[in-house]
Amino acid sequence: MLFIRIIIPALLAGLISLNAVAGAAKGGKAPHFVLPDASGQLVSLKDFRGQPLVVHFWATWCPYCKKVQPGLQALADKHAPQGLVLIGISFREDRGVAPQAVLESRGHRFTTLVEGDEVAEMYGVRGTPTTVFIDARGTVVGATHTSDPADPILERLADRAMGASE
Repeated sequence: MLFIRIIIPALLAGLISLNAVAGAAKGGKAPHFVLPDASGQLVSLKDFRGQPLVVHFWATWCPYCKKVQPGLQALADKHAPQGLVLIGISFREDRGVAPQAVLESRGHRFTTLVEGDEVAEMYGVRGTPTTVFIDARGTVVGATHTSDPADPILERLADRAMGASE
């Protein structure tokens, strides 16, 4: 009963952060991926080698994703001088949806990759939003399901990702 009344709502609200998602264990190498962006250009995890990276798994229909995205954009803007990069990976989308256009209509400037269902599975993502933090060496330093744009876990995980910047 405690699990249903306290733990599940806390997880859904993002109050309990994850140190890892299955498949992308904290301290392990981030699984490699290659996905298209909105224009069809292929983007690879290797394109971000040497940079701390925030990978935001999301969907256009997810209200919690919409809620956290301003905080992620602010985090990326704040730490861009230190090399922090934010990308999205859209998954579980309906046919015909344009995730990049949706992000831009919300005022966000980060790139989202599309058709990310298999990559989400490789990273062990079970729901939206899931945000994974990767250091410059390609090591997963943590992940969270928070939907709170002001959640301090975002800054802490970004700091961990940047701490390994070369």
